[in-house]
Amino acid sequence: MSSNLKSEVCKENVFSDFFKSHAKSLRNFLIYKFGNQEQAEDITQEAFIKLWQNCADVPIEKAKNYLYTIANNSSLNVIAHQKVVLYYKKHNNFNDRSNESPEFLLEEAQFKTKLLNAINRLNETQKVAFLMHRIDEKKYAQIAEELNISVKAVEKRIHLALLELRKEFENF
Repeated sequence: MSSNLKSEVCKENVFSDFFKSHAKSLRNFLIYKFGNQEQAEDITQEAFIKLWQNCADVPIEKAKNYLYTIANNSSLNVIAHQKVVLYYKKHNNFNDRSNESPEFLLEEAQFKTKLLNAINRLNETQKVAFLMHRIDEKKYAQIAEELNISVKAVEKRIHLALLELRKEFENF
């Protein structure tokens, strides 16, 4: 190809005419293919910007194909990004409590307060064994070793602690 043909797209009047004749059809193509009008308009503009930036390397007869390829690839990149965002949201449950009712939040706070009070009312041996198991996530054997008692004693202390807690929350 001669350099004259390659530089045709770089002429403002040629580029302007090319834009006027292809922008609407490219935008419509993107809307039909991907279903998002705002995204289609943004990607159409980006595709024309890339065409303008690379106008010296794109012959006029290949400009339309270049434009559609850029737009299609950009749309696919946006969709791939959206899939990553959705996957991340699905697999990372953050404590977003903005959508919970005030009643739920109040009940939750009351439950936490009642639970802490109930745990504090346990006798010291039950409380220590229970918290080591539930909070520190220690195995019964580890607790027995640290407290210098048998595994059966740990089991009994935790069992009694759970019975006491169940009594507190029967009617809650």
